[in-house]
Amino acid sequence: MTGKTIKKSNNNIINIALAAVVALLLQPFISWAQTTATHAATAQDPDLTYVPRLQRLAERLLENRQGSIVAIRPTTGEILCMASNTLKGDPINRAVQATYPPGSTIKAAQLLTLYSEGIVTRDTKVACHRGFMMGGTHVGCHYHASPLSTVQALAQSCNSWFITNFIRMIGDTTRYGSRSHAVDVWHDYMTSYGFGTKTGVDYGGEARGIIPDSAYVNRKYPKFWNARTIGYIGMGQGLITVTPLQLCNLAATIANRGWWMTPYHRYSTAGADPEAYINPHRTKASPAAYNIVIEGMRACVKNGTAKVIDDPRITICGKTGTAQNGGIDHSAFIAFAPMDNPQIAVCAYIEHGGDGNKTAAPIAAQIIKSYLLPTNAKAVPGHRKNAASAGLQKKSGSARGTQKKAPANSGAKKTPSPRRK
Repeated sequence: MTGKTIKKSNNNIINIALAAVVALLLQPFISWAQTTATHAATAQDPDLTYVPRLQRLAERLLENRQGSIVAIRPTTGEILCMASNTLKGDPINRAVQATYPPGSTIKAAQLLTLYSEGIVTRDTKVACHRGFMMGGTHVGCHYHASPLSTVQALAQSCNSWFITNFIRMIGDTTRYGSRSHAVDVWHDYMTSYGFGTKTGVDYGGEARGIIPDSAYVNRKYPKFWNARTIGYIGMGQGLITVTPLQLCNLAATIANRGWWMTPYHRYSTAGADPEAYINPHRTKASPAAYNIVIEGMRACVKNGTAKVIDDPRITICGKTGTAQNGGIDHSAFIAFAPMDNPQIAVCAYIEHGGDGNKTAAPIAAQIIKSYLLPTNAKAVPGHRKNAASAGLQKKSGSARGTQKKAPANSGAKKTPSPRRK
């Protein structure tokens, strides 16, 4: 190598290093510019369903964090806010287009399934001595009283309880005939909650996530598998992935006691295709299962893993999640409030945020409190007229402002009512 070549090579290295330094120095300005542009777009676009002050709060809460926050009005599917932030520079919307292990947030859905199938009752107890133990398999669990019955197992997020009972379901060949059929029954419940498929949100590039059926498990383990092989699914790890929007939709489904509306973030979308947005999706879980899950989610906030966010002014029902991923755990939390006549469902998912109760839960609580206890604003959402709502009302025959909550598992149609505050 000649001296001229060495000098040219050194200059290239210096230029690359300078470019990296400049990019690093400009990153705060770029983030500020992107946030400012988003704020402006939200404020100037009356077609968006976002509540401007909630959207601004969500974006501010994600500063210097990678992840997303999404909130839905349960009875209509209107997206009240949807914020995504990345520290990598990729442009994806992490609420809709990124998939993650759900961690313990999925235990709410697992309990709906296990209870509906008669695998567990209110009194089912499982001993937990700092984790699940079976043969050579050990999964840790945080310290809590033992044994716990069903409601407190959800409130305290006991890994042993959920892994044990998930394995019981998949391994119950007397009830299901085979492990493969048991997996398929479980799969059908989970897809009815909106997992493993697109929710239909009016946002491009929506990811499906993975809810394995027996064919998927057989491809993954072609030689042999049993219930214990896939037992990690019971605690939201292993073969299962979801989007934060799907998790928020789960919270909305539980808030509605058994049905969910296709989420949307533009009124014009709903107005252009009202049939897609006024028909509720009913789930396979029983009404009794929803009652016990709601009791457990309320206990989670009152005296369980999310007690840090309990507020006497609002009956928040929630579920924490701490998702393992090979690095620092992801922090997740789903919730709805108030417990009766819910007005908002929310999911906060913070990558590498640590325990769900330390990062995601306080973030989600701020969104809920800002919406239900706004400063200098009415607590009950107001109404806003637009062409989309007019089209929906004409199509469905519902009068705006008189919409009633449909009973669980009913076929009543819902009219998305465009309301912002």
